[in-house]
This record gives sequence, structure tokens and C-alpha cells, in this order.
Amino acid sequence: MNIMRPTFAIATLLAGLAMPMTAHAQAAEGRNGSDMSSSAAMVDGEVRRIDGVAGKITIRHGDIRHLDMPAMTMVFTVSDKALLARVKAGDKIRFMVVREGGRMVVTDIQPVP
Repeated sequence: MNIMRPTFAIATLLAGLAMPMTAHAQAAEGRNGSDMSSSAAMVDGEVRRIDGVAGKITIRHGDIRHLDMPAMTMVFTVSDKALLARVKAGDKIRFMVVREGGRMVVTDIQPVP
């Protein structure tokens, strides 16, 4: 029974050390681009409204699989307001969206001819 306490203590200590390392590895994974946003694909949509002053665009879009989001109409922030100059309400588009700091941010917009 004397050997059980030191063995249990060492096992507990090792498990406690492993947990922060796992969390650190997951955080580093998000920083180096290997998270879901790096596998982002262009999504089909239709521009419903543009707010150039606020840097927002309302898009009716299909499923956004890399963010596990169903088809809907929603307002997105754009990473660069210059992206909004490429399109107008009613345009069919393909766009790239990523999750940044809890927000959905459009990083690219391509009009569909």
C-alpha cells in the first residue's frame, strides 16, 4: 500500500502537466492556420444590402460547411471596405468568410458573371 500513494501522486502530476500542453498545442494550431478557417472554401451567395460606412454586407448564402453554418441571410463584416466596391445589391457572388474573434468576417468577394 505504501507504493500506491507515490505512484498515484506521480500519475496525477503527469496528467496535470499534460493538460496545459494539450491546450497550448490546440491554441498554436489555431494560430498557424491549420484550424477550420484555413480549409475555408468560397461560398455561393447573393448580395442583399451593402453598408459601406459600417463595412457590412448582407448576404443570402448557401451552407457554409467549414463553419458548420446552414443556409440563411445574414450580415457580415468585411475585412476591407474596398471589397464592397466590387458588388451591388442583387449581385450573385462567391465569397470567403472566416471566424475572427467571435465575428464572421468576409475576406474575399468575387462577383459571379
